[in-house]
Amino acid sequence: MSNRAQSYPRFNIFQRIEHIVLLVSFSVLAITGLPQMYSLQPWAAFMIDAMGGIETVRVIHRTAAVLLILGTIYHFGALTYRIFVQRVALTMLPGLQDVKDGLQALGHNVGLVKTPPRMGRYNFGEKVEYWAVIWGTVVMVLTGFMLWNPIATTSILPGQFIPAAKAAHGGEALLAVLSIITWHFYNVHVKRFNRSMFTGKISHAEMEEEHALELEAIEQGRTPPEADPTGVQRRQRLFVPFAAVITTILLIGLYIFVTFEQTAITTVPRQEIEAFTRVTPEPGVVQ
Repeated sequence: MSNRAQSYPRFNIFQRIEHIVLLVSFSVLAITGLPQMYSLQPWAAFMIDAMGGIETVRVIHRTAAVLLILGTIYHFGALTYRIFVQRVALTMLPGLQDVKDGLQALGHNVGLVKTPPRMGRYNFGEKVEYWAVIWGTVVMVLTGFMLWNPIATTSILPGQFIPAAKAAHGGEALLAVLSIITWHFYNVHVKRFNRSMFTGKISHAEMEEEHALELEAIEQGRTPPEADPTGVQRRQRLFVPFAAVITTILLIGLYIFVTFEQTAITTVPRQEIEAFTRVTPEPGVVQ
């Protein structure tokens, strides 16, 4: 078998499940959120009607939001496990070399630089996408809580924060959708269909183009040594109870997030409006 036909392990099954959860929750949030943002447009009204009406759309949107938050909690739990227990390197942290790689890639794309950059396990583009997801999720969760619980929010903050949160929520959502369509979709599906997040493996050709430094290290046998099993077990005994407590607190926080208050429609009692009938006096009758 030639080198060109080889493949290399890249993502384990848990990371691929994480990606599927993110893919599903993000897609549902976009499909149900953007029509609400542009509800006065004919296409948005059609989509809302097709999905069962505005109340159904809101329920689906909030269910997907809960799924996204659960996926985020799991991600940070798994990430801290890999860092503190397995002692993996922080390969997703950006650095000066990523700036240099980005500038070299730009120069190569416009014909000013002859050779493309040689990059490690995660290139500058993947790091930008990763941290954009982290930042976007934080913004969406904070503003989503404010919109989900407007009465509680305005009991602490001025009322202007609600329309500000709505603008930030919608703007960040639109930015995320456009980023996925233009940046992520092109790099992962158009330029070359990267199947690694679905199969767990990456081809030799993709490694040469996107992760040449990592490929070189693998071929030269310079892979990171496996963690000492005794040390891993010792750190596990410390990590598991701590992680269990933190996870429980976060899940309780998520429950409060969802049930903190009812919507204004059910919180404010229905107002009964008396109907008045205009009586036209008869001619000659003094009122």
